[in-house]
Amino acid sequence: MRLTDDRYSSERSQFELALRMIRHEARTRTIRECTGLSDDRIRKLYKTYFRDSGNTKVKRRRGKSPRQITRYVKNPANQLQTTTLVALFCAGLLVRIDQDDHVHPCWPRPDVEFGHRLCRAYETYLLLHQKPDLSFEWAWNLLRCISCSDELFLASCNHCDVLYVQDAYALDGRTCPACEIEQRDGAHPLQ
Repeated sequence: MRLTDDRYSSERSQFELALRMIRHEARTRTIRECTGLSDDRIRKLYKTYFRDSGNTKVKRRRGKSPRQITRYVKNPANQLQTTTLVALFCAGLLVRIDQDDHVHPCWPRPDVEFGHRLCRAYETYLLLHQKPDLSFEWAWNLLRCISCSDELFLASCNHCDVLYVQDAYALDGRTCPACEIEQRDGAHPLQ
């Protein structure tokens, strides 16, 4: 039996995704939802490939995944990073935006392909922002909130017509975070 045999490709893909998500410090439950691996197997992967190998940069987060939405819209900088992530989710086919600017999930439930797409979106987000404020778990929560709840929605800016993420229960001046930062600082935040 060879590792490259087709019958092992599914298990190898689960294993690779678990390691990728551990590097992003994803919680055990998040990894389990995407890979289908048991909690014990995930902990053993961490122990073997990270803790015992001397890679102390990667930590294991404990407790529940974050569930609040305030972090996404608490200031224009966070709102801009949140909007970037939603655009990357859309580009990665994790969500779709209909003609009325409503966000819909593209996946009925997480699986290995979903997990790899989420990792790609998050890794791209890390490349685009010098000081990323959102961890992998916050990105996971954002994906859930924007596609499956009514707490966050996409609003359209009155100044530049761009879509941005907004809290459904907050007052909104219909100004995107980029325009708000530009008005406040006098410079466009992406330049």
